[in-house]
Amino acid sequence: MASDQWTSRIGFILAAAGSAIGLGTVWRLPYVAGTEGGGAFFLIFLILLLTLGSTLLLAEFVLGRRTQEGAIRAYKNVASNGNWHWIGILGMVTAFLLLSFYSVVGGWIIAYLVRSFSGQVTSPPGGDYSALFETITANPWEVGIAHLAFMVMTILVVQRGIRKGIEKATVYMMPALFILFAVLVVRSLTLDGAWEGVVFFLQPDLSAVSGQTLLTALGQAFFSLSLGVSVMVTYSSYLGKSENLPRSAWSVVYLTILIAFMAGLVIFPSVFAFDLEPDEGPMLIFTILPAVFGEITFGSIFFTLFMILMLFATLTSAFSLVEIVVAPLIRGKEEQKRVKMTWTVGLLIFVLGIPSNLSFGLLSDWHIFGDIFFNQLDFLVSNILLPIGALLISLFVPWKMSKTDLQEELLRGSNRGNSFFSMWLFTIRYIVPIAIVVVFISMLAG
Repeated sequence: MASDQWTSRIGFILAAAGSAIGLGTVWRLPYVAGTEGGGAFFLIFLILLLTLGSTLLLAEFVLGRRTQEGAIRAYKNVASNGNWHWIGILGMVTAFLLLSFYSVVGGWIIAYLVRSFSGQVTSPPGGDYSALFETITANPWEVGIAHLAFMVMTILVVQRGIRKGIEKATVYMMPALFILFAVLVVRSLTLDGAWEGVVFFLQPDLSAVSGQTLLTALGQAFFSLSLGVSVMVTYSSYLGKSENLPRSAWSVVYLTILIAFMAGLVIFPSVFAFDLEPDEGPMLIFTILPAVFGEITFGSIFFTLFMILMLFATLTSAFSLVEIVVAPLIRGKEEQKRVKMTWTVGLLIFVLGIPSNLSFGLLSDWHIFGDIFFNQLDFLVSNILLPIGALLISLFVPWKMSKTDLQEELLRGSNRGNSFFSMWLFTIRYIVPIAIVVVFISMLAG
């Protein structure tokens, strides 16, 4: 039974939305949309997020709140016989590995943020922004210290627990994130030539849609909601029984959509205003955006604001990834063990992240199956472990939990009726697993 709980519904929603938003929405979604054709991809992404993504999110909420347990124990609570608890263990391992390289990107953001205060980022020597990125990531001391700083920030919040740590931090960070985004959206939309970027982002060209577009959009929908790692199982285990789960799930989905929409309106109008290419890929915010901000009035200030925004988004996701690993290890002895265990887990994640951090410098020639360590670990987590975790959860919740328990927990505190429950149950039992299998096979084949 969870002894630490969210003090308010808004605290839970902001923390869950913070976990969901993170780099998956602010960093990954714009460059994926850029490479997949813009408007058509974004439209399909929204449809899948509102249907299949919200269905799986609600399944994790139901499991966590019903059992009041996080990863491992939630699955044992429902199915004491068998090996279903390995879903929780898989989630912990996935979160551990994911944060090991995710925190490296967080370190890059800190390194860029520090340099942005002196104007170095928007005015690099010779105007070569790609060379600047290579210089920063190839410096083991700069990225190493920044990486450690990011993990220490994460640890200092998580060690204080749900109420005093994660909830308190996200209640301030998330509104600040929205305000910063609003400022940057206004600046981006007032650039000459910005409208072309808006059209690219929001006007669907359905003739450009392919099977790969559909599959990529579905994968992004799950990625953007932090699904498949049991993060939302853990977070909802701290939720009171009186809360309306469908309303909370929809609130998280709507906030994710809002941030995705705002991220696109910051990035694409800026890119098109300066005749740059939107399909730059993962390095979009580190090589293209500095060039954009370097050409506008007070660009250095706006880029610093953007990096602060990115740091907030990255940290709110990191909180949840550490919490899912720490929570099962301290359950029942939270007050005695939380601080020590949080530091232990956080520093171990930092150590595991060192090879990823050096992949662009000292270890750039060390290839595993033809690619650097960072990219291979990213592929393992994003294309293999996350889809497997999502699939197992989509099978466990509707088939191992009793229909009575599912209905009672889903509708508790809600004014929704049995027809809503029946539709949700059918979707999570049949449509979501099939969709995940199709995405998983396609990714492996590709």
